[in-house]
Amino acid sequence: MNTDSYKALSQYIDLLLDAICVVDKDGRFEFVSAGAERIFGYTPEEMLGRPMIELVHPDDRARTLQTASEINAGAVKVDFENRYIRKDGQTVHLLWSARWSQTDKRRVAVARDITRSKQIEARQAAIYAISEAAFASDDLPALYRSIQHIIAGLIPMRCFAIVLPDVSSGQLGFVYTSVLQQTAAPAGCDILALCAEVVRRCETVLVTSDNQAELPVKLQQLVAGAAINWLGVPLKSHSAVMGALMVQNSADAPRYSNSEMELLEFVSVQVAVAIERKQMLDRLHRNALYDQLTQLPNRELFYDRLQLALTTAEREQSQFALLYLDLDKFKQINDNYGHHIGDELLQHTAQRIQCCLRSSDTVARLGGDEFVILLPQVDSEDLALLLAEKIRQALNLPFTLADNSLQVQPSIGVALYPQHSKEAQALMLSADNAMYRAKKAGGNRIMLSDATVVKHRVTAPGEPV
Repeated sequence: MNTDSYKALSQYIDLLLDAICVVDKDGRFEFVSAGAERIFGYTPEEMLGRPMIELVHPDDRARTLQTASEINAGAVKVDFENRYIRKDGQTVHLLWSARWSQTDKRRVAVARDITRSKQIEARQAAIYAISEAAFASDDLPALYRSIQHIIAGLIPMRCFAIVLPDVSSGQLGFVYTSVLQQTAAPAGCDILALCAEVVRRCETVLVTSDNQAELPVKLQQLVAGAAINWLGVPLKSHSAVMGALMVQNSADAPRYSNSEMELLEFVSVQVAVAIERKQMLDRLHRNALYDQLTQLPNRELFYDRLQLALTTAEREQSQFALLYLDLDKFKQINDNYGHHIGDELLQHTAQRIQCCLRSSDTVARLGGDEFVILLPQVDSEDLALLLAEKIRQALNLPFTLADNSLQVQPSIGVALYPQHSKEAQALMLSADNAMYRAKKAGGNRIMLSDATVVKHRVTAPGEPV
């Protein structure tokens, strides 16, 4: 096929939206129709003579060369997909039909831009994946990891982060951040403050090295002229902006395009819904298993751990202990200082007990001023009593609440597995009865289930332990 033939052919095909490309045996463009400029961003003149493989996305080059070899060997391809890098640096998805002309020793191919359909597919796949992750993830950190993985498959990035307000303080902070490749935050650039501006403005913010002069003054100050390629979008819940999601690429990578911004904005809606739903489920789960005043496990969770301890002890022929604890004369504090002081005293009591325990132990609040403690790893009766005494001494120290120095003492009953029982309810009853005997004996003491009093000096109110 000579040059005149190409010119004649181009009169009819230049109006096509698809691009027709002819590549010689060395893989160089020999003819490119006018439609190629709409797809590749290069004019046909800029493409002629260039190796085809130079424009292919690096991740698709090996597969493309393999397919080209198959076509040159006589195979006809009508549905080959790959990605090219446009002149502006953006990625375009192409669907190719190609065959080899044995007579002319050239490969003739037609390229169709399917980027838009790929974006729609990616959006739908992302919706499904995020929804599935919201159900499958065990907790919020696992959900965040899944979201990062999903978005990394859609948008090029080196850094990814989710910013949400702290439950107690309300201050924005990184609840999840991931560096996908080794990179450092641009010097002088406050990334968290950028995310806060996304939340405050309730709008997407794109920051690149060449658009900073167009940014509002506040954003310019936060960026401080840094070489950066950063995109942040608000996470919009049903009622308000709940946080921000950000991605960051290397400063020398192509800036995020409008289509990538639209994609991240679209996905962010699903992300916000997934996070909000997971937060709600976590709250419901916690409310069902934890005491709202002290944040200790409640009765239901405690019995679950007690059953696990029973199963483990039976299998391993080991021991464990139960401590039943009640505060002496707690009602007087409620009556004299008010229930708000009583509630605060219970919170501080829970904290002191926890400080006395090991990581394997569990303390739960059963209600009122009654606490129960599971010690799953005790080798002897003496160790259980030693830990009980440690708790008793800790609670004998004065509590300073609302400028008042308050003193409470505990009565503690101790039951051991398997000495006192091999059943959960019976063990709880044994420890409870021992606690009541300790209280009747004057309080501020420890008593075993067999009514043996553990001897120690009872500390008077205000006296050092």
